[in-house]
Amino acid sequence: MILKQSKLILFLMLVSSGLFSNPVYTLNDLIDMANQTNPVMDVIQAKEDAAKAGITVAEQYLNPNLGVAVGPSKTRQAPIVEDKNWAIGISQPIEFSDVRSARKQIAESNLKFVDEVNKGTKINLMLNIKSAFYSVIHNQEILKLAEADQKVIQDIRDRVELRVNVGESPRYELIKADTELLAARRDAQAAKLRIQESKFFLKGLIGKSIPDEFELTGEFPQSNIRLNKVDVTNLIENSPRLKQLKAASSVFENKIKLEKNLVNPGLTLSAGMNQDPGIRNYTIGVSIPLPIWNQREGEISQAAANLREVEATYEQQSLLLKRDVNAAFQRYLIAKEQVMTFEESLLDQAQSVLKVVEAAYRFGERGILEYLDAQRTQRVVRKDYLSARLDYIVSIMEMEQLLGSKIME
Repeated sequence: MILKQSKLILFLMLVSSGLFSNPVYTLNDLIDMANQTNPVMDVIQAKEDAAKAGITVAEQYLNPNLGVAVGPSKTRQAPIVEDKNWAIGISQPIEFSDVRSARKQIAESNLKFVDEVNKGTKINLMLNIKSAFYSVIHNQEILKLAEADQKVIQDIRDRVELRVNVGESPRYELIKADTELLAARRDAQAAKLRIQESKFFLKGLIGKSIPDEFELTGEFPQSNIRLNKVDVTNLIENSPRLKQLKAASSVFENKIKLEKNLVNPGLTLSAGMNQDPGIRNYTIGVSIPLPIWNQREGEISQAAANLREVEATYEQQSLLLKRDVNAAFQRYLIAKEQVMTFEESLLDQAQSVLKVVEAAYRFGERGILEYLDAQRTQRVVRKDYLSARLDYIVSIMEMEQLLGSKIME
């Protein structure tokens, strides 16, 4: 009976801990949630729907016009006879095919432009989520280091306090140990604050579907990502910024074509019937606008100027992108070299020095100050390694944002 009760209590404890624990998300979980609940996605969909509706508008035909008139009539000679007359007419404006084709091409180009803008927006959103996610992971690693160091330094500080109290060590060693302990606590508190800030930022990127309290799990990508400068430079043409300008250029090219075709936009067919006293008339006709005073020179020049502006902006952005990509690639090389230096030598060296100094301290060959210095040096080396690893990831994500291409899995 007691065994059954114990099992029941254990089961309830496990269930309750599962119910009240914070949910844990991976990077892919966050991206999936953002795709579903972020308000930006609604904005993207609305822009796409509006652009598609623009194609429908361009394909529509002009409506016919119906006119009706009625009024009194009176003969001019005697005998004077009063009567009434009426008229009815209908007209149908018809656009030439080149006008309709150009208008549809503008709408289709605008849809492509909106699509490229939306792609760039999605890429920026995903990269912002990745940046905030890796910032949390980075600071979680910093927090683990700080808490582990805090525990070790607390043990050292307790031993130093005992030795000071019995008169085996001077008072300043305890002050030094307290200072190191305070620094470890400060690092832990700062890491916790940065974790919360990054989580708040993530919540704003994800939307309402993510709870206020949650945990993240994941690891940094491997530090052996090899990038070739020529291959990276060749991806500049895929940049969302350049694709948007190309699509905008296509819009204005078709706009110029439309303005030229609107000089002779079409014709109007008409038919009607007039009923006068004693006589009925039937008419049929066609009217064509004469481009005498207005040949749309202003509209054509305006569209041409807009096209030149977009083309000049494209050339400018191409140069800026090459500059930014080259700068980001150099930062990637520097960060990668730093990470490799830490992984191949500095981390092991700092750990080896700490072990030697710790052993010498335990045997009384080194003082507490040397031991604390070695402990601090190892902590600084590990923190610098984590910072270099974050810089390495950020430099790659910066190139991903500039190029609009996924480099890091």
